[in-house]
Amino acid sequence: MDRPPGSDPRVVLFSRAGCHLCDDARAVVARVCDAAGETWREVDIDAGPDSATLRDRYGDYVPVVEVDGVQQGFWQVDGDRLARRLAGRR
Repeated sequence: MDRPPGSDPRVVLFSRAGCHLCDDARAVVARVCDAAGETWREVDIDAGPDSATLRDRYGDYVPVVEVDGVQQGFWQVDGDRLARRLAGRR
């Protein structure tokens, strides 16, 4: 699916510094998004103006991956599931 230039990425990884599961998730998300031709962004739940809200929502679950605003998983990212979701299959 072609996305307009400058549009928000479909994939968001919520993470925090010093989290080894976040490091693993980052590698999976990068690999899958690269193969699918999708951009993604990472949000540190401990930084920025929304950090208190993000910590309340995701604190015990990082890393958390969302696609199109829908949570796809937490703690460990399933690369096959993420690839299917990006391809539009469930």
